[in-house]
Amino acid sequence: MPPTPTIKRSAPRPPNASTRQDLDAQALWQKDKDHFIHPFTDYSRFHDEGCDLITDSDGIYVEDVHGNRFIDGIAGLWCVNVGHGRAEIGQAMADQATRMAYFSTFNNLSNAPAAELAAKLAELAPAHLNHVFFSCGGSTANDATVRLVHYYFNRLGKPSKKRILSRNNAYHGTTYLAASLTGIESNNWDFDTLDHLVTHLSEANLYRRPEGMSEAAYCDHLVAELEERIAEIGADNIAAFIAEPIMGAGGVLMAPAGYHARIQAVCRAHDVLFIADEVVTGFGRLGHFFASEAVFDTQPDIINCAKGLSSGYAPLGATLISDELFEVLGTPQGKGGVLSTGFTYSGHPVSCAAALKNIEIIEREAICANVREVGPYLAQQLKTLSDHATVGDVRGSHFMLAIENVADKATKELLPVEARVGDRVAAEAQSRGLIIRPVGHLNIISPPLIWDRDTVDRAVAILDEAFTAVTASLKADGFL
Repeated sequence: MPPTPTIKRSAPRPPNASTRQDLDAQALWQKDKDHFIHPFTDYSRFHDEGCDLITDSDGIYVEDVHGNRFIDGIAGLWCVNVGHGRAEIGQAMADQATRMAYFSTFNNLSNAPAAELAAKLAELAPAHLNHVFFSCGGSTANDATVRLVHYYFNRLGKPSKKRILSRNNAYHGTTYLAASLTGIESNNWDFDTLDHLVTHLSEANLYRRPEGMSEAAYCDHLVAELEERIAEIGADNIAAFIAEPIMGAGGVLMAPAGYHARIQAVCRAHDVLFIADEVVTGFGRLGHFFASEAVFDTQPDIINCAKGLSSGYAPLGATLISDELFEVLGTPQGKGGVLSTGFTYSGHPVSCAAALKNIEIIEREAICANVREVGPYLAQQLKTLSDHATVGDVRGSHFMLAIENVADKATKELLPVEARVGDRVAAEAQSRGLIIRPVGHLNIISPPLIWDRDTVDRAVAILDEAFTAVTASLKADGFL
């Protein structure tokens, strides 16, 4: 077996000195390595290498502690939709923080930004989704949703409806229940999950559908699997089906045409709620504030959102609930009965102020229209990378795209894990001034929604060079 490669980085590690006058790069690197438990981090490397420290940002760019400047190709983490350094969002947060940073929203108390934001989300969402439950992010939004769904069916006198249907390679978060909904196997290695509550179906993955199966037949196959699983478990035991419109962290997996609408129809026929996890797809990433109805012709009972809701300027999640569900959730159990769930920071005024200003910018600058215009061009230009030896598939939509690296394009066989191909591509791109995300054998591109065609051209040129270098290094190390 070839040796495990050393992945080239953009700056020496540990850093010798900082080019920034106001930061001690060596001290920061050491503090981070010694004390910060980073999520989703390979600790076989971290203990020696530490992390690259990003310290500054502006528009589509971020800058590290050494002053190296990069095009942000991942929008922070799917979320900085309006770009970095928006002074007016910072000012809105500062104004709210100095006026009233926090007060409880429990026990018939509220605040102005939360009320304004709830009304704005109801205006932007599909017409039947008029009620908003605030949380702190995507994981907590999904977690809270399941709790509310179970409560809903309990209140209807259907306490056996507990099971949630999810999908393999789905990503719904990492809180205990949200991690159980997540179907990415490696995410839960050696972690416990609530398997009695969640059943995973096949992912919708056009690239790896059964050999020789048409797109239409593949859709039939997936819908039939859902119907069979409902029959097996019993509709009286199933509360909801949860799905990302496009599967994000699981590989930007694309479903066959008509899949989501047909899945929703099956759910409706069996009194199973349909939950759309729009934590990634919401707030413009596919060219609309919400993709469920505008792109996928569905009318979910619940839509969850986070990330682009505030463009990452402050932690915030939201669960948008239909009028039909709220009629039950908003009815007291009896005299003095309360809806006894929520978070200290539900409807946090500073986070809500950030989200309101973020939405204002998206509307004022017609950012969704920019995504609809530039997104197809980004996808088209990324497909030019298909000539490279390892590029098996370029997929996704608009500003949500992935490149799947393979050892053999004809068989779609993957390179061995030890090749760390996704890491190689990301490192080569970063050394040339572009940050993209490695996820195993994949590379994900999910940029701020303000990229223009010139930025696309520069990013794709960097990727072209990166893939050329990776092909050479894989051959040199005996992986190709």
